[in-house]
Amino acid sequence: MQLKFSKIEIRDLTKAWIAISVAFAIALAGGIIYVQPNFSFLTSILLAALTVGVGFLLHELGHKVIAQRYGCFAEFRADNMMLIIAIITSFFGFLFAAPGAVMIAGRVSTERNGKISIAGPLVNIVLAIIFLVLGIIIHQGFLGQLFAFGFFINTWLAIFNMLPLWILDGKKVWNWNKTIYIITLVFSIALLVIGQFLPLASLA
Repeated sequence: MQLKFSKIEIRDLTKAWIAISVAFAIALAGGIIYVQPNFSFLTSILLAALTVGVGFLLHELGHKVIAQRYGCFAEFRADNMMLIIAIITSFFGFLFAAPGAVMIAGRVSTERNGKISIAGPLVNIVLAIIFLVLGIIIHQGFLGQLFAFGFFINTWLAIFNMLPLWILDGKKVWNWNKTIYIITLVFSIALLVIGQFLPLASLA
């Protein structure tokens, strides 16, 4: 199966990736409320682009792949207002990020909608495990910080998106299969907890 991207979708994905990376970089660098930032802005932008940016992009592509496999039209659309909110909140040292969503058109049952929705968090779980393994092997220097942050941000993305609220993936998965929902959410939380006890690089 060949993924199809329109010029508008490529533009929106690029715009959202840049905005989310900048927002996380500002938050990581301390925003405007910290006297001693945790990272320099250059380090922060690299960490964000290579972890948050990749996690966000592949999360959305996970939805797109499954939707197109079911024969649906599926394209990502950025939410400009939410991107602005993400950047504004980052200046205060925290972030509210809902950069957009994959718009799906076609005949989609509750089951198919659930499977399309869970694809995104599952991508983040796989990425988190990859970053975790790499972070255990290399837990010093910039790469150590990169892998540690990649692990924590992708577990956070999986957990956040699995909340059964609003327009989040979790609500659609819950409506489809509550057992799969619980297993996925519990596994994501357990992964995050386990990571606290492993020799990963410090982000403080």
